[in-house]
Amino acid sequence: MNEGKERKTCFIRRILIFIAILFLGIGIWRGEAGVVWIKAVNLCLECIGIG
Repeated sequence: MNEGKERKTCFIRRILIFIAILFLGIGIWRGEAGVVWIKAVNLCLECIGIG
């Protein structure tokens, strides 16, 4: 009985990981990784007080 629940949980985890990787790939393909990187750098520099 517990084995079926574990299989279902494992299946759901794999599907969610696949979807996450798919969305990451789509974001990188659209060039959004560069935008996120620039925003992260700007935020970091503002927190330090350099920017």
